[in-house]
Amino acid sequence: MPPSTPLRFPYRHELRLPVIGLEAEFKVFVDEEEVAPETLWRTPYAFIEEPLLHRGTKAAQLPTGGAVYFDGGVLEVVTPVIEIAEQCTARAVRSLWEQIAFIRTALDGWETRSGKRVRLQAFSCHFNISYEIAAVERNRNRTIQKLALLLAHLLPAPVIVTGANRESTGVGVRPRRDRIEVTFDFTPDPALMAATAAVIVGIVRDVIAWPSYRVEEIAKRNIPTITGLDPGRHTTRHGWIARAFHFPHDPFTGDVNARVWTGEKSLRELAHDIAQHFRASIRAVSDAESERVLFDVLRGETKSLLDLDKRPAAYDDIGRAVRWRDSSPSLPRSRYERVFLGLGTQKRIKIGDEWLTPVGVKGWYHAMFKDAHGEEQMLSIDQLADSNFF
Repeated sequence: MPPSTPLRFPYRHELRLPVIGLEAEFKVFVDEEEVAPETLWRTPYAFIEEPLLHRGTKAAQLPTGGAVYFDGGVLEVVTPVIEIAEQCTARAVRSLWEQIAFIRTALDGWETRSGKRVRLQAFSCHFNISYEIAAVERNRNRTIQKLALLLAHLLPAPVIVTGANRESTGVGVRPRRDRIEVTFDFTPDPALMAATAAVIVGIVRDVIAWPSYRVEEIAKRNIPTITGLDPGRHTTRHGWIARAFHFPHDPFTGDVNARVWTGEKSLRELAHDIAQHFRASIRAVSDAESERVLFDVLRGETKSLLDLDKRPAAYDDIGRAVRWRDSSPSLPRSRYERVFLGLGTQKRIKIGDEWLTPVGVKGWYHAMFKDAHGEEQMLSIDQLADSNFF
């Protein structure tokens, strides 16, 4: 399509392929005093010296493919959208840690220039999964709101055992137009985060295909769940959340191996049984290592963070010591990843007879370019993926 062809910027999700994406929020401490990043720096350009593509006054596109935001007193990093396919959860977690590593390196430079010490304390992690069911396939028992409530009953046990710590507060599920957003703690161990992403995405993608999202479907399918779990309303976006007081026992401070839950099982055993029911769908989106870690934790062969007496100190200084170490050289970049990484280089591309220079990213579905005359052109991520320029 010629670059001069007008394109409608989508209000709703219009990517051709279903995708996932991760977001992580961090509190910022400077010389051990918590500060709001927008108050300290105003924009990310104040501590990042490298030229960046524009995303907004409080946001910037990173050369590592993701983005950084200042949002409500926290610093937020996000991955690019990544197509749902085999190994996609490992790709998303790798990408998140790559964004963190870039930000940490930039903060190291700012420390040197300012003479101050800055650290990032883990606050939360959000897992976003496409919900692409066509309107004609939806009905009163198959709405995204009902899907969120159903998942708020299914997800907590396996997610808590895999990724929670002694100070975790809950598992949330929020409907977001054409995606489901699962809100949870940030996990400072990349392997445990990848296992957590695998179980979340695997379960969500399986359940999306169900013909009904009524909570009764869980029992009809003989899937174990926590008797007495009564999720409450999420404080934002009309979703649902399972906090400690919504359970018959506190899942965060109690013994994960105590057989005090449904059917005289432990929380770990219940989590394993639920995940085992969805093992095929988990395998379809994860890599072999993440699947192995997940079920090792759920069987008790590898320690969960809930097996520790307290929350690990790694939560309080993210990115400085713990980093992603890619042990899977066979994990290629997805097409959408390659587009966002290509945009980050800010190199010109040729469309037809015109050379275009990337100048910004608009949402997660379009990139802005300038032509030789200084006029702006907008191309979709799908168009760029099809062009093989990146």
